[in-house]
Amino acid sequence: MKHNGLDHIAIAVSNTDDALKLWRDQFGFPVVCSEVVNEGTVKLTHLDLGNTHLQLVEPMTEDHPLRDWIAQNGSGLHHFCLRVDNVDTAISESPASTAPMPHEGTQGKRAVFVDRAATQNTLLEYTGK
Repeated sequence: MKHNGLDHIAIAVSNTDDALKLWRDQFGFPVVCSEVVNEGTVKLTHLDLGNTHLQLVEPMTEDHPLRDWIAQNGSGLHHFCLRVDNVDTAISESPASTAPMPHEGTQGKRAVFVDRAATQNTLLEYTGK
């Protein structure tokens, strides 16, 4: 399967504004965009690292699965994401099984997660059209 490099590194956060005080204000990474996606369930904020993005991922609903993840692990590194030309092609050609359906990513992109059991418990995402 062909990919086009690293799209972003994602950090799960319980509060985007608090996380921005660290990543934007202290480290100086400028905000590229911020939006609520997946029918209002998650807020994605991208910061420019120069050669890739840092994505802050905040669950917006009480029942979002990421809330449980943050409760167990605290805020921190959640996944890394590879850029692909076509998410459907990535699903069919992935060397490991993926979620059955893509989800809404940042700025109109589609995305899908790879089964972490096949990646040594490292969560990998593909994103593209």
